[in-house]
Amino acid sequence: MAKKIVLAYSGGLDTSVIIKWLKETYKADVIAYCADLGQGEDLKAVKKKALATGACKAYVEDLREEFVKDYIFPMLRANAVYEGVYLLGTSIARPLIAKKQIEIAIKEKADAVAHGATGKGNDQVRFELTYYALKPDIKVISPWREWTFDSRQSLIDYAAKHGIPVDVTKKKPYSTDMNILHISYEGGILEDPWAEPPGDMYTMLVPPEKAPDKPTYIEIEYLNGDPVKLNGKALSPFKLFTELNRIAGANGIGRVDLVENRFVGMKSRGVYETPAGTVLHHAHRAVESLALDREVLHLRDSLIPKYSELVYYGFWFAPEREILQSTMDNIQKDVTGTARLKLYKGNCFVVGRKSPKSLYSQELATFEAEKIYNQKDAEGFIKLNALRLRMKKILRDK
Repeated sequence: MAKKIVLAYSGGLDTSVIIKWLKETYKADVIAYCADLGQGEDLKAVKKKALATGACKAYVEDLREEFVKDYIFPMLRANAVYEGVYLLGTSIARPLIAKKQIEIAIKEKADAVAHGATGKGNDQVRFELTYYALKPDIKVISPWREWTFDSRQSLIDYAAKHGIPVDVTKKKPYSTDMNILHISYEGGILEDPWAEPPGDMYTMLVPPEKAPDKPTYIEIEYLNGDPVKLNGKALSPFKLFTELNRIAGANGIGRVDLVENRFVGMKSRGVYETPAGTVLHHAHRAVESLALDREVLHLRDSLIPKYSELVYYGFWFAPEREILQSTMDNIQKDVTGTARLKLYKGNCFVVGRKSPKSLYSQELATFEAEKIYNQKDAEGFIKLNALRLRMKKILRDK
């Protein structure tokens, strides 16, 4: 039996119940740990709640700059998108939360860590793969795989019975997760993939139809694949994200509604808002279009699905992700320049791009007279590429 447990604590329904359940079940001291990833909550109140509901100690760790600089930015350098649309806002947060949790467990000489992820979801995998990668001998407690509660409603009833305050109600029975990159909505009324999300279910952005009637123009400057300036102003990674979330959110940009394939094997419906991340994805590709060689760009794009899958599945600290990251980062050494974007009612349009490392030649690309490219040379190029097609037809006709 564990004697001291560090719990990844959010103050939400699951972890609010878990503190009491852990104390009853394991007769152990519970240390609550909350990561500040820019979710905008009153974390002093979260800490106070953890202590009031039974935690013997509570940590609140400010990981905002580290999260953007060392987790979000590397992922954006790789243009990671899972199944074509999901920008991995929840996925990328879990390895950092779990890493810091292990550090606290070592500091506190705890013999176990716990989390509130369900036995059906991806987060249990993401947390635990990180735990074991960083401390192979740690004991992991996953209450959702042990206790007798069988639904979120049963947790709501338990919390009410024991006087544990929670924000989830029967009128709003869906789960959310928020950080500086995004907010996710899952479960409850969203489990019907045919049903449109409620009109009031917007947090980081306004509905596109309520966005301004006048477009907003912005410029984002990149250095070696990372955004460093917004509208000419140098900002830290977290502050750049904060400001861009405000601008993009006001223009209704970044909403995604999808049915995704979970690592554990089932499909689930999720709604995500990723305002700054959506804009940065478009801006980054715009600068890349000038600065990257064709074959390098195509090779990198072929690696994106695998890289994204590794992040989604929780293999952030796996050697294959680190090898892919090294490749992605090496490709980014010339991705320096500026993208100009037009934001309008949920749409993000690239309207300009420039780069000191540009491989684009206006003289070569022009339809006007020029001296570099001999158009007659294209005939031989086409015939050589057509040779196998011609031979296939000739041999088949025989």
